[in-house]
Amino acid sequence: MEIGKSCRVIGINERCNGLERRRLLDLGILPGTLIKAEMQSPSGDPIAYRIRDTIIGLRKEQACLIEVIM
Repeated sequence: MEIGKSCRVIGINERCNGLERRRLLDLGILPGTLIKAEMQSPSGDPIAYRIRDTIIGLRKEQACLIEVIM
């Protein structure tokens, strides 16, 4: 997702399970949640996302587990 763009969560990929899945859920990444890409590190990874009025940094491998609709 490009910086400044928003999308809506439709789910978390079934490959994501255990503690990693619990962490994403605890961060508020639930179906229907709006996510906006805010900032990118100079190396391109991680990216800071605004999720429920909180800025959260996710690496690309984590972000790829979140299923979204633009």
